[in-house]
Amino acid sequence: MASVAAKVMSTVSAPYGVLLTAAQLAEKIADIKSADTCDCSVFAFLSEVSPKLQQSFIDEMGVHKDAVIAVAGKFSDLAGYKLPLAI
Repeated sequence: MASVAAKVMSTVSAPYGVLLTAAQLAEKIADIKSADTCDCSVFAFLSEVSPKLQQSFIDEMGVHKDAVIAVAGKFSDLAGYKLPLAI
């Protein structure tokens, strides 16, 4: 696992006891259903991982950034504050 993915996964998985792979997280951050179900791992990625590391992870995992922006926007609405990737 690359260092970017390892850093992201330690931030997202460890505190919440969520067991998922970097590939699974990559799928979740681009799936609007993650906001509908209030997925804690996706919210942790969007709120606790630095914006620079978020972008590196998105690039490294080949995730469509527009999809992540849509998910971030929905989570921002739910949280009541703007997340870095929300537009």
